[in-house]
Amino acid sequence: MNGNNTFLSLVVPTYNEARNLPSLLAMIHQSLQGISHEIIIVDDNSPDGTGDMANDLAARYPLIVIHRKGKLGLASAAVDGFRAARGKILGCMDADLSHPPEILPILLSTIEDEGYDMAVASRLVEGAGVVGTWPQYRKLNSYVATLLARPLTPVKDSMSGYFLLKKEVIDGIILTPTGYKIALEIMVKGNYKRIKEVPFLFDNRTRGKSKMDIKVQMEYLLHIGCLYTYIIKQRLTGGRRS
Repeated sequence: MNGNNTFLSLVVPTYNEARNLPSLLAMIHQSLQGISHEIIIVDDNSPDGTGDMANDLAARYPLIVIHRKGKLGLASAAVDGFRAARGKILGCMDADLSHPPEILPILLSTIEDEGYDMAVASRLVEGAGVVGTWPQYRKLNSYVATLLARPLTPVKDSMSGYFLLKKEVIDGIILTPTGYKIALEIMVKGNYKRIKEVPFLFDNRTRGKSKMDIKVQMEYLLHIGCLYTYIIKQRLTGGRRS
């Protein structure tokens, strides 16, 4: 593939997703038929062999595989993937099959045809929802996390990890996320005028183990604190956000 002609670069951070990766890549590739694209797998040295599997699958799909030395986090994986991206549209999605690849064309159309700078797959707008039942602690975690982020962005589902954006949204922006909410980092710091939330059905993980634990939750709190500090500094110095 000629990188200069790449339209979409889709970053997929992975850690222990060997069971899901073949199915995910097949579905992504099917959804993006006719669209010049590359899929950037950023693997955090998965002990289950996800990185090696990605290397093998690169013979069948337009993959770039980035191997990192350890479990450094989803958000920083996305940033590393964006650095390697060659497309004019960038995207990110989870590898656990909770994000349906079939809505990728809708997210693309939101940017290309409707003129939005960023399209966020949302669980919290009309027509969206969650397949199955979340445990009460997951519901509480999601509610509290969203509540804490509400003053930072008008986007209802600021916790979404499934999104596309024009490359210029992050051109020249220093992204320093802690934890796993790279979209929120971009919503606070990015160069954009219009964001649209696109409804989708979030499908609970059926294979593999969730990465949500107390460490991830503490990292989120640290990240939120950093973003509020950033906003305050921007206001004090007359920055873009006001």
